[in-house]
Amino acid sequence: MEKILITQLKEQNKNVDTSFLSEEVAQKAMDFHKSFPQYGKTPLVELKNLSKEIGIKDLYVKDESYRFNLNAFKVLGGSFAIGNYIAERLNMDIKDLPYEKMISDDIKEKLGEITFTTATDGNHGRGVAWTANQLKQKSKVFMPKGSAQERLENIRKENADADIYEYNYDECVRLADKYAKENNGILVQDTSWDGYEDIPRWIMQGYMTMAKEAYEELKEQGKTPTHIFLQAGVGSLSSAVTGFFANVMKDNLPVITIVEPQKAACLYKTAVADDGKLHPVTGDMDSIMAGLNCGEPVTVGWPILSAYAKYFLSVDDIYAACGMRLLANPLNDDKKIVSGESGAVTSGVVYKLMTDERLKNIKEKIGLDQNSVVLCFSTEGDTDKKNYRDVVWDGKYPSI
Repeated sequence: MEKILITQLKEQNKNVDTSFLSEEVAQKAMDFHKSFPQYGKTPLVELKNLSKEIGIKDLYVKDESYRFNLNAFKVLGGSFAIGNYIAERLNMDIKDLPYEKMISDDIKEKLGEITFTTATDGNHGRGVAWTANQLKQKSKVFMPKGSAQERLENIRKENADADIYEYNYDECVRLADKYAKENNGILVQDTSWDGYEDIPRWIMQGYMTMAKEAYEELKEQGKTPTHIFLQAGVGSLSSAVTGFFANVMKDNLPVITIVEPQKAACLYKTAVADDGKLHPVTGDMDSIMAGLNCGEPVTVGWPILSAYAKYFLSVDDIYAACGMRLLANPLNDDKKIVSGESGAVTSGVVYKLMTDERLKNIKEKIGLDQNSVVLCFSTEGDTDKKNYRDVVWDGKYPSI
């Protein structure tokens, strides 16, 4: 059997400041995103037949392949961070800087020429490049070795200067930071470190639009999630969603489980050590979950996860492949979801926990049963179409 490892922190300090991930801040981010003509609430798909098949009460998957016609959720964070940067630079509040004003010639004239720089496996960089292009500004994008050519070309279509380098993701972050400092650029990255935390916080706040949409729709349906599974790279998305739900459901917080690829499980490794320090992963990180191949935990996000995430999982690529095929082949009248490697892994994990007797102890530890209402986020569509076809059509990875 392919590996799936679980851990949890011995003690959780709930006295962590989550005010920057409050519902009020989430509303501000959502209002900003709603000002974009490309905005549309992405589908929250209820997989009734699959839920019945695997023995849980309900499974909901938030399908981010529809986000801003960019096939991934990442633009939510990049755009909100750039909007906040511009607002702060011009002594404005972002609530007074909707899309039309932000891209106006007046704002461009006040800002002058800016190059927004970033490191990415594809989705985040495309979101940053797209936003910069809307602003008629420049972008410089560094991509790690193994990045998909299709993702590179999509970034270049946004008039970005983008290339794939012979470095891993974290090394590309350092290259992007160096380039920004030497070329009067602005680094837009969700990795944080001492002295670089404002923009990562803004990115996390932008991600809350996705969480708030899901929360409000579930509330309208009278459904309360008992479990949330969140994939993690550096941990910005998972921290943002965890912090949001810790605020809006503080008296009835769902069991939150963080899922990482075994080859880049820096949060899992940090949770295992449980010594108050962050534990990065180094070297080659070549999981098929390209968007999660990050070795250094986000400093501003880990306190949130350490306080409110219940379990941390390290999983093999096969769970992502399982999720991709599962969502692409719906049961009966369930809706099909085109989900990429990083988007599908949580659904694959839920399915295998419920159907593989060898994982019974992990299932019982997490508390999944016939009363569970599970929420997952499919964070990307087929952003690497060749690999998507290889997995879903040609069985690139055998079933477990």
